[in-house]
Amino acid sequence: MKVLVVGSGGREHALAWKIAQSSRVQMVYVAPGNGGTELDPRLKNVPITEPGWLAQFAIKEGIGLTVVGPETPLAAGIVNIFREHGLKIFGPTKEAAQLESSKDFAKAFMKRHSIPTADYETFADAKAAHDYVNRKGAPIVIKADGLAAGKGVVVAMSLDEAHAAIDAMLSDNKLGDAGARVVIEDFLDGEEASFIVMVDGQNILPLATSQDHKRLKDNDEGPNTGGMGAYSPAPIVTPSIHAKVMREIIQPTVQGMAKDGIPFTGFLYAGLMIDKQGQVKTLEFNCRMGDPETQPIMARLKTDFLTVAEHAVNGTLDKIELEWDRRTALGVVMAAAGYPESPRKGDVIHDIPAETADCVTFHAGTTIADGNLVTSGGRVLCVVGLGDSVRMAQRAAYQAVDKIQFNGMQFRRDIGWRAIKR
Repeated sequence: MKVLVVGSGGREHALAWKIAQSSRVQMVYVAPGNGGTELDPRLKNVPITEPGWLAQFAIKEGIGLTVVGPETPLAAGIVNIFREHGLKIFGPTKEAAQLESSKDFAKAFMKRHSIPTADYETFADAKAAHDYVNRKGAPIVIKADGLAAGKGVVVAMSLDEAHAAIDAMLSDNKLGDAGARVVIEDFLDGEEASFIVMVDGQNILPLATSQDHKRLKDNDEGPNTGGMGAYSPAPIVTPSIHAKVMREIIQPTVQGMAKDGIPFTGFLYAGLMIDKQGQVKTLEFNCRMGDPETQPIMARLKTDFLTVAEHAVNGTLDKIELEWDRRTALGVVMAAAGYPESPRKGDVIHDIPAETADCVTFHAGTTIADGNLVTSGGRVLCVVGLGDSVRMAQRAAYQAVDKIQFNGMQFRRDIGWRAIKR
């Protein structure tokens, strides 16, 4: 079978890497892919991003199954287009992807279906937003309504920060259409975790739990990023919390979407906030796997992922169980100079270690230029180590990280600290 993975990041490299391990796969195409997918002989990059052209490519090449990585093509309706052509594709429709593409849609949906989340209001008018923040006080959270590539959320610890975020989004139009409306919600205290499941419209298959690190620097300091590292499993998601999340958040979401006439298929990612009392609230929904959570999750998955994805598009996820490596997987993101504000491109990358049974490096912002592997985006690599404990997985990852060289590289030294501290 020929398979197509849509996207160019570390998440897509990990998905393609996992699918390529299936004995039934003839070729995995990655559109558009990156330097790492270009260097892997089992994968082939396709320089196409427009959904309609990708559908034509899938027809011409006889692609048996397509898996979508990032949110942008989902919000643009790639699943609708592929289905109109009778092509098998795993992901939510444009309508269902509003759970991620519109924060206001997601919050109204959660309120309507009694899914636990922070109280909120939505604003398009800057003065009304400023007045609301003055009434509520800080800390408070300002979110751009639309897709902002992980840069549309400001956790304002002071009123000055909150007002600056409102001005940047609503008055200065810093995020374009994504920030034309803002959702302002109560600050939630606790520990974040990522809870990702696969959904076929009705049946739900939970993936391994994971936790990521959003801040650029050690000790959770510095600006928010798309994620500087992640590990799986997440010790904070105990069996009782897992059951609670399925019962109070995931199942009501899937049932609610079906009830609203928008059945959900695809990866469903609930960002959770878990407080000290074990209460859980939903911070946000994503309609795709997380990045960098996908990399450690795929490194632990032992089941043939092609078979899993086929069950997902055929509506038979209740017929399969997943097998996991018992070890912890921990991924360290290596980012470019200037990330996250203005990542530098073109730095040559040296000395990435060969893949072993306990370490694999996934590429994100890399490309091949003049025969060299060079940086081409903010998050460049995600180095995943596996070990019998979080500390051992951490050691395996950092041993590889310490061999890799490129000018201006940034990475954290403390990925996994929460799990080690527990």
